[in-house]
Amino acid sequence: MRVGIDGRKVPGATGRPSIERLDLAKDLGLDGVFYRTIFDMDPGLDPGRLAEHRRHADGLGLYLETGVGNVNPYAMAEHPHLRRAGEGDTVLGFRRAIEAAAGIGCRELWAVTGGFKNYPGRFAYDRFRTDVDWQAQLAETARFLELLAPICRDHGVHLNLETHEEITSFELVRLIERVGPDVLGITFDTTNLLQRGENPLESARRVAPYVRQTHVKDCLLGIGDDGLRYQLRPVGSGALDVPAILRTLRDAGARPNLSLETLTSASESGGGEDGLHPYLRPLTIEMYDPVWHAMHPDLTSAEFAATIRLAVEGDRRVAEGDAESMAAFAGRPFTHADAVAFVQAGAAHLRSLAPVGRMSCTR
Repeated sequence: MRVGIDGRKVPGATGRPSIERLDLAKDLGLDGVFYRTIFDMDPGLDPGRLAEHRRHADGLGLYLETGVGNVNPYAMAEHPHLRRAGEGDTVLGFRRAIEAAAGIGCRELWAVTGGFKNYPGRFAYDRFRTDVDWQAQLAETARFLELLAPICRDHGVHLNLETHEEITSFELVRLIERVGPDVLGITFDTTNLLQRGENPLESARRVAPYVRQTHVKDCLLGIGDDGLRYQLRPVGSGALDVPAILRTLRDAGARPNLSLETLTSASESGGGEDGLHPYLRPLTIEMYDPVWHAMHPDLTSAEFAATIRLAVEGDRRVAEGDAESMAAFAGRPFTHADAVAFVQAGAAHLRSLAPVGRMSCTR
């Protein structure tokens, strides 16, 4: 098992050269860095600077992973670096990004189908856009991925679609089956699909055959007046049955690196002068809204009930003093030291499960 970190979540990295994220990860006792996109290493895709990241990672004994960006044509403008890389030709931009990543030996590449927005309720998710239907977005995403498939095959690359907040595991599997598992895989974020009402273990079972990268997170769930409440917590302290999830991946033959997606300090994450963290405010899963339910036709009542049970258990833990309340956790300053502790607690928990999960770094 190798435990690393998402490159955008490395505590203390803000304002420092991108290559130093490797040193910071090493200092934290981690095994690698997952730069979200190849552009995070060098915006201009300079071969020399990218090769320097590879040499430095190898010299430190760290794994190096990366990605490309948004493959939903209706949301691609939010990732303008890809079109810019192709001098206006988006497909060429993707080709250049894929070639640059393959050139430094990174052939498992993160991709995403939307982006979380700072809007209230369901409008935070591209799934609920009112200008374009979600099914139309999925259809155009599939068409665009089919354009990229020959490029991926030429370079021996997988685009690994994240289990992101706007898409379901059912839809991701259908995309992979349509375009081909030889060019598409999954970046398994362990908690995002809760925002689609899915139970984490059931989600893991559906996507496990295709998992090639990870974002490992944990969260506390509860029940509120407006729906289920969701708040990030250190891995091992939340609602997830992490050992069972790791076993599920292992049993399907998946052996990804485990890249923690944690939190930088409040100040690094855009928090205010009070030091409170913007990403620790609980999110709401709108389970009382019929519009929300209508947008999840694959989700069974039995699976959703299993998710609700996790929230009931979360409330019980808070009531019995076994877990800090969401209000208390969000309401105290989140410093650099807290961010480091968040990372190290998660890494320690994952490593303690090595005999259970028996994960390794290769497929």
